[in-house]
Amino acid sequence: MMGAMLQNSFTIAPRGWQARELQNSTKMGRMNNRRCFIYCQGGGNVTKVDKFSTVLSERSVLINSSGHGAAVMDSSSSSLVLSPNGKSPGELAVKELVPYGGGSLVQVEEGIGIVKFLRGKAFLVTGATGFLAKVLIEKLLRTIPDVGKIYVLIKAKDKEAAVKRLRNEILNAEIFKCLQQMYGKSYEAFMLSKLVPVVGNICESDLGLDEDSTNKIAEDVDIIINSAANTNFHERYDAAIDINTRGPGRVMALGKKCKKLKLFLQVSTAYVNGQRQGRIMERPFRTGESIARESFMSGNSPSSPPILDVKEEISLALNSGEDLEDPKVAQRMKELGLERARKYGWQDTYVFTKAMGEMLLESMRGDVPVVILRPSVIESTYNDPFPGWIEGNRMMDPIVTYYGKGQLSSFLVDPIAVIDVVPVDMVVNAMLAAMAKHGIDRKPEINVYQVASSVKNPLVYGYLGDLLYEHFTRLPWLDSNGMPIKVEKFKYFSTMEGFSSHIWKEALHQIGSMPISNGKSLSGDKLEKLCRKAVEQAKYLASMYQPYCFYGGRFDSSSTESLMKAMSEEERRIFHFDVGSIDWQDYISNVHIHGLRRHVMKGRGLSF
Repeated sequence: MMGAMLQNSFTIAPRGWQARELQNSTKMGRMNNRRCFIYCQGGGNVTKVDKFSTVLSERSVLINSSGHGAAVMDSSSSSLVLSPNGKSPGELAVKELVPYGGGSLVQVEEGIGIVKFLRGKAFLVTGATGFLAKVLIEKLLRTIPDVGKIYVLIKAKDKEAAVKRLRNEILNAEIFKCLQQMYGKSYEAFMLSKLVPVVGNICESDLGLDEDSTNKIAEDVDIIINSAANTNFHERYDAAIDINTRGPGRVMALGKKCKKLKLFLQVSTAYVNGQRQGRIMERPFRTGESIARESFMSGNSPSSPPILDVKEEISLALNSGEDLEDPKVAQRMKELGLERARKYGWQDTYVFTKAMGEMLLESMRGDVPVVILRPSVIESTYNDPFPGWIEGNRMMDPIVTYYGKGQLSSFLVDPIAVIDVVPVDMVVNAMLAAMAKHGIDRKPEINVYQVASSVKNPLVYGYLGDLLYEHFTRLPWLDSNGMPIKVEKFKYFSTMEGFSSHIWKEALHQIGSMPISNGKSLSGDKLEKLCRKAVEQAKYLASMYQPYCFYGGRFDSSSTESLMKAMSEEERRIFHFDVGSIDWQDYISNVHIHGLRRHVMKGRGLSF
């Protein structure tokens, strides 16, 4: 019965791929201009500036009728900053950074009550120097600056090193530019008044915290957010289990010591659903569950797999990987992770160990309210605080980059399969809404939210390929000589053999026609060696992504939709996470690719 529920069949249209009309010239002109500047979002007007500079909207100075001083209205975020001394935000002392009267910079009508709940709350955030956590911290501090302390767990040898990492990796990150402009010279003072670096390690017992830090967190913290993870699909088994499975358990153990804890939020991934097919519902894992066993119970598997025992898997991983330095042991541990994952019905070590982390939380939590947030493929910001911010290559970005460079024109992928993408700012907004809802309710239960687009607004690989071709034909990247790189239409292969054969021919043609500085052509042996290397790299990328490029599951997001419906109109504007509103052509071409160019490639290969 359960297996049948998990495999509800339904049809997903490719949303315009092979049957879409060209956008009218007015809309295209608007979208093309969007790439020219960064602006801080929040619903107000935007001031256009030179390409790639960061601005805030014009501010208007109001006089507080009660005589308390000047009030600065930031129209880009509908925020009112009250200054008792009539100073500009850049001149405020740390104690003056909280708005006059203790109010939040953002006032919203009742709905869930997100701002009201989060005001004054203290947080512990793991994985704080990561992509998602930075966007979360920025959003919290920009929209709710009177939030309490945010303790950030940082792996460092001592407090001084932790503070250095905090400055270099968080305070200096470009995502915080809007806050920098809001607070001016007081920016660092404001940030350091809120962010508390804590030396620790999620892979150590008690998180590697000293006694003072443990006591302080136990006294202060209201909400714990565990976003630490090892996202390598093919990580060695012991390393992945240590962070993704045992890590959440260690954080929960600390959470149960927190006297004021109202909520534990675990950042997971929608792909913990493994090889489930059809419409996949938002429900928590129970200890001992496995995808392979579900498949057997529904009649789709001929043999009964053993019951998954998380503790036994932890013991197996730890006992098998004692020699950490031996390369043979390292390779064997990678193979062991894939072997165990596939035995129980998961694609790879990453999603398998994340699923076991959810199971461990379920068994340990007691009466602690838990939210499990399962985003799909997290990519660059859609709007907030500005479009296109990204850090590092995310899941689909190597393919985009290689294609734009003319190094990859085909892939092992089903063109009508869905690539489930969600912008990082929408994930963060859903997190904040879920925190407030369940932090207010404080019911001792687990609630799961899948933040995903594959049901409500699916993007198929074939349409993505068309968008990439159109974009790089219109705005090609430049080679080392400043010449535009010509791209071909994307080709799709259903077998590794066909893909490998095509890549070999393509590599032979490209490498064989490379200009040689001394006028001599490559020798046969050297040509073959270079071609073989190029083919192996492409095959490795294809084999790693293959389970996701032919994935048959679609992530239901009914609970996430209900969460959005519970929000007031103002909350939906400030904490927007409606994936149905995403225009994929606009997002991919005019937001995401330009974000890759600016923030990952640092402007290399730009053309205008």
